[in-house]
Amino acid sequence: MLIARGLHALLTRSGQTQSAVAKTAGVSVGTVTRYLGWQDRARLRVPTMRAIAEACGATDAERDGLVQLVTDQEAGWWMDDPAVPEVLDPLVSFERYAAYEHVWASQLVPGLLQTPEYAIALHQSSQPRADADTIRATVDARMRRQDVLGDLHLWVVLKESILRDLIGGPKVMADQLGHLIDASREPHITLQVLPRHVGHVAGTGGGPFVILGREDTPDPMAAMAVVYLELHRRGLYLDDTKDVGEYKIMFDHLRSEAENADRSRTLMDEARQEHAR
Repeated sequence: MLIARGLHALLTRSGQTQSAVAKTAGVSVGTVTRYLGWQDRARLRVPTMRAIAEACGATDAERDGLVQLVTDQEAGWWMDDPAVPEVLDPLVSFERYAAYEHVWASQLVPGLLQTPEYAIALHQSSQPRADADTIRATVDARMRRQDVLGDLHLWVVLKESILRDLIGGPKVMADQLGHLIDASREPHITLQVLPRHVGHVAGTGGGPFVILGREDTPDPMAAMAVVYLELHRRGLYLDDTKDVGEYKIMFDHLRSEAENADRSRTLMDEARQEHAR
């Protein structure tokens, strides 16, 4: 999305056609079209990106920024990892670039905060035919994804019912909640619980969503604001300004209605003790 948006901005500013850019860059029109519409696992190459950006009249900084995005994509461990679903490729890429991630968790503990045992229980339930090695590989990939913590500010609003759900048994839940309590004390993690009695507005059906963003850059073209909606066996990414703005308002409403950090830890600890009995 960032690559496509950046190239579209350059192309529009240049006033050229895709054919003219392709001719100057020495590539086919189809190649230019593919780079302009990049999504998911489409393979991009640094020399081609550099040539197209320069053909569009990019400044050195703009060209180097786009080249860096392609370089990061090529180096991403998740791109060739069969344990990472294709739909998550953009999400993991965005997390590596984002300055912040805001999560409305209405059903499950978010992947960035799951313990291995909790994640295993989830996959055993959702993939009953999968063998133990496949599930272990999927969980290992999820744990590796958590390496991004510390490089971005994570803010999660968690529905209180998640604390009482029994995923994997009482011990798994008690350990998971203990992990959440510990995580909530990290300076780069804000965790709030939305009590059962509080109504909320959070998208169609109240489903979970993730907002990823970066605005701490002097180059508007390098800024990012993306919403990820997790659906059954697929995901939806939104980067339209209006769409993102609506989800930001919803998240602001949720965190204003949720308990503060201290009270949220109390609720999590109460639930943890119930599971530990």
